[in-house]
Amino acid sequence: MNLYEYLTPESEENFTTLLEHKNIKINRIVSSSSLESIEYIQEEDEWLVLIEGKATLLVNKEEKILQEGDTLFIPAKTHHTVLETEEGTVWLTVHIF
Repeated sequence: MNLYEYLTPESEENFTTLLEHKNIKINRIVSSSSLESIEYIQEEDEWLVLIEGKATLLVNKEEKILQEGDTLFIPAKTHHTVLETEEGTVWLTVHIF
């Protein structure tokens, strides 16, 4: 699989699992600019890197603006919401169980 072979969805996001091994899951997420704001509260830790585009997240009521190359660690049970993304934003997320 090639990280850069994808289509940008017309709305919402596409999730592709790149690797699942022991206590780690790595996803590629491709975001449109049309998202429904959903609050996530995950059981696992998550580390993410923004590969392309821009995104604004709300993490524990604090706004985080991410640009290409930015990383963010979201501990388990942390309230977070993706508020806005630029069309064609690409992320890698690493979930640590």
